[in-house]
Amino acid sequence: MGKLKGKAEQAKGKTKEEIGSMTDDKSMEMKGKAEKTKGRVKESASDTAAHMRKIGDKKR
Repeated sequence: MGKLKGKAEQAKGKTKEEIGSMTDDKSMEMKGKAEKTKGRVKESASDTAAHMRKIGDKKR
């Protein structure tokens, strides 16, 4: 679930970034970049959590 939300946030951020770039709106462009980064972090955290669960399951 977190990975999907992260991907969605990345897509939303990329859209904002592109619109900001096309309209020369630096504020929107930077907000888009920030949102994309936030999405990557969420996706990475989700991957890490899944990996840790696998490790925990192997130890049982």
